Amino acid sequence: MNPEPSTNDGCMQPLIQVENLVKRYAKRSLSGQREEKLALDGVTFSVSPGTTLAVVGESGSGKSTLALCLACLERATSGSIWLNGENIVQLSEEERRKVRPQIQLIFQDPASSLNPRWNALEIVTEPFVLQGKWKREEMVQRAHSLLEQVSLSPEFYTRLPLELSGGQRQRLAIARALALEPKLLILDEALSALDCSVQGQIGNLLLELQSSLGMTYIFITHNLAMAAHLADTVAVMNRGRIVDLGPSETVWKHSECHTTRQLLAATPGLKRSLPTGLER
Repeated sequence: MNPEPSTNDGCMQPLIQVENLVKRYAKRSLSGQREEKLALDGVTFSVSPGTTLAVVGESGSGKSTLALCLACLERATSGSIWLNGENIVQLSEEERRKVRPQIQLIFQDPASSLNPRWNALEIVTEPFVLQGKWKREEMVQRAHSLLEQVSLSPEFYTRLPLELSGGQRQRLAIARALALEPKLLILDEALSALDCSVQGQIGNLLLELQSSLGMTYIFITHNLAMAAHLADTVAVMNRGRIVDLGPSETVWKHSECHTTRQLLAATPGLKRSLPTGLER
């Protein structure tokens, strides 16, 4: 087993630290030959507690594969993912199941992960039922509190997921994730299907939750404006590698990386708006 990563004296221990992460997928070509696709190629970064890392890049750059590996939904080929000092890459499947509640993943369309036959209150109550720690009345009370935290009023409690708007479903998905008391919340293009005003509302909700609960986020997106608004640190990915990494303002305003400059060029007006866009 690799030794636990060390930190400099006086520095905060990272909540999650990724070192040389590699993910290869085996596939068959049209001719029937076995081929390998390198989805992640030596990815390394860390995230401090209570901060947000934005991971940006074009489609196919490896962002979603990274999310699945971090959430223990895909097993990395090699490398390390340290969570609170434990390398979760080396854990058995049974041990990984115990880790999964600590790292919650919210997708672009949460409807696929929400039981369509349950109403909002039942969906948020379910994690408490599975934990079996509380009486029914206390579980419902806790669910009410979580729904209030994400600004879903009681009129929505009895509605099914398909009876909610896209923004309301994302609020519900966030509430359900918080019920598991995760240490890390990964949002994989979670705002991209929403219109601009709703994106802003959910983005502000995430900042409020981070302030009140000390949440740690990995925000995966192709929306550079939202990344600039939410993130403390930015990682730019290209072809499975992190090609640019640093404080948000430094990456957006001073980067010499070709990939970063291409992304900025494809987002007209972002650089001009950065002084106010980076205010959090």
